[in-house]
Amino acid sequence: MEMLSVQEEKERKAKSYKMLLWFAMISIVMVFAGLTSAFVISKSRPDWVSDLIVPNAFVVSTVVLLVSSVTFHLAKLSIRKDDRSKTTLFLLITLALAIVFIVCQFKGFNELFANGFVPTGSTGTITVSFLYAFVIMHIAHLVGGTIALLIIIYNHFKQKYNSTQTLGIELGAMFWHFLDFLWVYLFLFFYFYK
Repeated sequence: MEMLSVQEEKERKAKSYKMLLWFAMISIVMVFAGLTSAFVISKSRPDWVSDLIVPNAFVVSTVVLLVSSVTFHLAKLSIRKDDRSKTTLFLLITLALAIVFIVCQFKGFNELFANGFVPTGSTGTITVSFLYAFVIMHIAHLVGGTIALLIIIYNHFKQKYNSTQTLGIELGAMFWHFLDFLWVYLFLFFYFYK
């Protein structure tokens, strides 16, 4: 039996991790596709509210998340050039933007509450319940992405990444871009399909 070279072993490991990440992302898409389908079908309900206004904080959070995707990508490019200081800077900016995104989401919930859009109770509607379900599910996945980002930052400070070893940052960036795409989809869906 032939022994695999170190490089072949690294490539095999990277391929396996990327495949697992793809399966996870496909599973997440399926969950949101199910919610989206339920949302579309529920529009025929008599308690449907079509005057739901997407909070301004959600608009801000969308811009913040898109910028965080750019900074994560810049971190990946920087580590490929062995520029550790820029990688550190871009990873920390990405983390700060993730926190700002989550804060904006909760401000969005406050805007909804202030305008009387609550998910439950006598004034609650199915429309608002769906919005909350979508946003909370996305925040849960973003918290998972933020934990992964914290692990990447920790590993970066432990000097586990360099121009020849970028797998952790690549996987993190791939998931982060996916979460951005997912949020933009959700935002546009709620903004235009009420």
